[in-house]
Amino acid sequence: MRIALVHDYLVQNGGAEKVLECFAELFPQAPIYTIVYNKRFMHGRFADRKIRTSFIQKMPFAKSYHRIFPELMPMAIEQFDFSNYDIVLSDSSSYAKGIITGPETLHICYMHTPMRYAWDDCQKYTNDFYFPNFIKKLVPFAMNYIRIWDRISADRPDRLIANSNFVAKRIRKYYKRDSAVIHPPVNVDRFYAGKGGDYYLMVGRLLAYKRHDIAIRAFNKLGRKLKIIGRGPELKRLKRMARPNIEFLDRVADSELPEYYAGCKAFIFPQEEDFGIVAIEAMASGRPVVAFRGGDIMEHVEEGKTGIFFDRQDAQDIIEAVKRLDDFSFDPDHIRAQAEKFDKSLFKAKIKEYIENSYTEFKISKS
Repeated sequence: MRIALVHDYLVQNGGAEKVLECFAELFPQAPIYTIVYNKRFMHGRFADRKIRTSFIQKMPFAKSYHRIFPELMPMAIEQFDFSNYDIVLSDSSSYAKGIITGPETLHICYMHTPMRYAWDDCQKYTNDFYFPNFIKKLVPFAMNYIRIWDRISADRPDRLIANSNFVAKRIRKYYKRDSAVIHPPVNVDRFYAGKGGDYYLMVGRLLAYKRHDIAIRAFNKLGRKLKIIGRGPELKRLKRMARPNIEFLDRVADSELPEYYAGCKAFIFPQEEDFGIVAIEAMASGRPVVAFRGGDIMEHVEEGKTGIFFDRQDAQDIIEAVKRLDDFSFDPDHIRAQAEKFDKSLFKAKIKEYIENSYTEFKISKS
């Protein structure tokens, strides 16, 4: 089978890129199509792969500020030619699902989420990424076009896979389509069940929706140690907020990350996520999670056994949750066991089986 992979843009190392890595390992000969690729930001990942980019790649500032070109993204993703492939596997949270394939090509889309800034709060999106004022004024007008295109393009994949039950419900709401659910991969073997220490931990890009701000306010009052791993546009603002008990570690080496997870007293997870890979990594390290009761994490944390929840995204709720955590005794081995169902090897096996079955059914339907 001739297979191609499609990704929105390769400009960061996040959960979507971990999924793409698994796809690339399953299909080592498959080229990767993407709107924009910034080799420097990828830190060596996919450096040995054949990567094909759109015309936006050559535009000024595109590799560092791709989000300022929303109206060009649909045209960019539609320009790719997949007529020589039997299967195209797209990996999408925005535009990759919108590729155009012929009747003889099976298009399977692994969807991380319906396009959030089209269907949720586009004004919040512009604020989260600190766009210049003139861009902020234009975005709402562009979103009318983007929203229409997004809805139409959601009909293009032949099959949809959602990365969580939470996302499957969003796909049903916005796109009126059913989807299979296959959770993203976690490289469980990288982590080990630690006994914890005297600090709390957050890991992830410093973006507004991740709600580092309320965690910082909470720990400013608690006076307990909080370590924050990650970088992003919120860094300066968050540093200004934080007291000396809060330490920013920027990006740490992959080899060092397991030690930070295993050594924390608990993992703080105040955001609503479609699927929180970092929270599962913390569980793979045997550490309990203090999580906001929202998004997909609700399905994976057992109250009092693998972590605890808080109900409102505010500092006071986090303070109360952290104090309640002191009343529980957690078994690191039990917590890790709950994370093992997300192991990378299981994900690859499920994806491979799904693709093979889908292609067989697709060929039969064409005969």
